[in-house]
Amino acid sequence: MRASPATRRRRALLGAALAAVIAGTLVTPAAHAVPAPAAVPARAAALQEVLLVGNNWEGTADVIRSRGDFAKIGRINLIPDKHQRLLEIYTNPVRLAYFLGIRETVGEGHDQFTDDLYTTPDGSAIVVSRPSFADVVSIDTATGALRWRFAVSGYRADHMALSPDGARVAVSASTGNTVHVLDVGTGRQLGSFPTGDKPHENVFTRDGKIWNMSIGEVNNDFDAPWQDFLKGDRRITIADASTYQVVRTVDMRQRLDAFGRRDMSDAVRPVAFTPDESKLYFQVSFFNGFFEYDIATDKITRMKTLPENPDTSDDRTTFVNDSRHHGLSMNPAGTRLCVAGTMDEYATVVDRATLQEGPLVPAAKPYWATVSGDGAACVISESAADRVTAIDFATGNKITSVPVGDHPQRVRLGHLPAGWTGPARG
Repeated sequence: MRASPATRRRRALLGAALAAVIAGTLVTPAAHAVPAPAAVPARAAALQEVLLVGNNWEGTADVIRSRGDFAKIGRINLIPDKHQRLLEIYTNPVRLAYFLGIRETVGEGHDQFTDDLYTTPDGSAIVVSRPSFADVVSIDTATGALRWRFAVSGYRADHMALSPDGARVAVSASTGNTVHVLDVGTGRQLGSFPTGDKPHENVFTRDGKIWNMSIGEVNNDFDAPWQDFLKGDRRITIADASTYQVVRTVDMRQRLDAFGRRDMSDAVRPVAFTPDESKLYFQVSFFNGFFEYDIATDKITRMKTLPENPDTSDDRTTFVNDSRHHGLSMNPAGTRLCVAGTMDEYATVVDRATLQEGPLVPAAKPYWATVSGDGAACVISESAADRVTAIDFATGNKITSVPVGDHPQRVRLGHLPAGWTGPARG
């Protein structure tokens, strides 16, 4: 039977795309084969503390100083196997559909090559989750080569968390409704546990738990408060960090209702624990502010509403992935919170005792907030300006900005060999 014109056009497009991928593959070094993990040296090398900046749309990480002037140290490619992955995707219609779907929805028209990232304890590798490739990989920091790869369940990888000893990483499989826990040295899965819809942030706590926050469906336009039930199953899932068995779930819908805020979404976004882990501060979809949750009493105790940018539309369907504010961190003393006001285009430091915000520091779609190595500054990623900006926790004023790659999102503290400025060039 003769194919229809539409079918012939689709086949031609797929053929052209596949040809382009294969052409790219032919000029890619054979180093994409995954070697055995490097032997651990007898004596640990001296390390330098750094900040890793994951450039989501570019597939690279910029490495900057963790304090002081935050100067750039080097850059590493986190998708050395790009052509191999694309070949697999373009020859699998289901994977291709999800790949293109990620590009057009959560990726805002771009492929998502880098989400979350951590260094191994010895600084010899960077472990990174790659949403569009639905995997977690380990990249050798000396050579830039792939060490291992783990394909997550479903079709997209998201936020990760590193265990306190640096030996394990927990990653959200956002379409598989699963958290995988992997050995950072080998990529071997140690365990997993089920979550709500679209698992997002993960946190290891000192009492031997893993907290996962699921955000539900963020890619539809059922964003009005009365349509909230169409956003799926959203909850906090708490698992034992040794057995990976779920020990508790927390549905913030019930807690928000009891607090008198039935109008608020219960999709918990970035969170920050107090140093003693007695309280949890969390952002929710569509809200310019955050909540305080007392863990022992299982109650929301306070809410902070932050200023709206008058130039920001209140049309919820225009918010990036339902997040009006996305990014929250706390200084080591537990006295200050740093908030990334994503759609309102500012960041601010909030006094935790009074909940009074400081200066609103202008920022271009800030997407994350972390803490500098010395604990003195909050570091935000400005995803629309391709830079990271440091803000003084004490004064709330901007310290400096550093240019990075395309669409920075996650920023994490790590350690690399002293003197490292990038992988050696062959």
